[in-house]
Amino acid sequence: MRMDTDLPKAMSKRTQTVLRKWLTLMGPFLGLFAVILFFAVITGQPEKFLSPFNIRIILSQTVIVAICAIGMTLVIISGGIDLSVGSAIALASVATALCVNGGIDPILAVLVGMLVGGLVGFVNGAVISGLRVVPFIATLGMLGIARGAAKWIAHQQPVDAVPTWIDGLVVNFPEPSWLILAPGIWLAIALAVLMAVVLRKTVFGRRVFAVGSNEAAARACGISTNRLKIWIYGVAGLFFGLAGVMEMSRLRQGDPTVAVGTELDVIAAVVIGGGSLNGGQGTIVGSIVGALIMSFLRNGCQQMGWANYIQEIIIGAIIIAAVAFDQIRLRRS
Repeated sequence: MRMDTDLPKAMSKRTQTVLRKWLTLMGPFLGLFAVILFFAVITGQPEKFLSPFNIRIILSQTVIVAICAIGMTLVIISGGIDLSVGSAIALASVATALCVNGGIDPILAVLVGMLVGGLVGFVNGAVISGLRVVPFIATLGMLGIARGAAKWIAHQQPVDAVPTWIDGLVVNFPEPSWLILAPGIWLAIALAVLMAVVLRKTVFGRRVFAVGSNEAAARACGISTNRLKIWIYGVAGLFFGLAGVMEMSRLRQGDPTVAVGTELDVIAAVVIGGGSLNGGQGTIVGSIVGALIMSFLRNGCQQMGWANYIQEIIIGAIIIAAVAFDQIRLRRS
């Protein structure tokens, strides 16, 4: 008789677990659908909000946050945080513009921009793992250092870049036209697929989840957590540097004052996409969907003619709600 009564309970728990996993997986997509539906209705012009022209604009605006969100997903899954994203973008954009103006081949200029971001990430990882500085404090300090370095090498003014193919990475109407979407969008999609595979199918990916779930246990299993953190922040920095190249492409100049507060959008995208600030949880796909939610939200607010401060209030509320939901989910599990 006892087995008969225990069986329904076990099945009930199993059903609840499956439902929680399904909600975690589908939650970001449901949120994206809700945002699109809300603004399509409230603007009173769904044909305009969902027009191919506006969708192209939204996707182009998503590129920078989406690329950063890929790197931030690694960091957050590992149990860390990076507040230096916006400053790394500014520094990389200035470095790329200076290289282009110096006659360096555009491909090498792009690589320099990425490596600058990677260097910022490497230093973050080294300080966090080597000096045992809390990630919040270490990256907050780097936020000021990288921003100051960008202003220093740019002489506190924008660096206008000479025209190259880099300028066409995030345009709304790409050349050739058969690309349909800007090259930067296709690149972001390709990188998202690649990193999703890396996280789920490689030893590196499994170790990222392991250190975020339980660092002490990961260390006991023989994982060099200090070295792994340096790799995580370094790889994330490469994505932030690439986002800086995209920023330079969008503005046609390297500006040391751009991307202030971008880290908030990036962190929000990862958390909305199912990432946990406690570490050990998150997906690349979810983070990309979170970045799309942020872009549709901003675009909808602009079409409604709402002021920037209203957008900031809404985004702040969404971040709090997403983190609160994550905490409730953790307590129930």
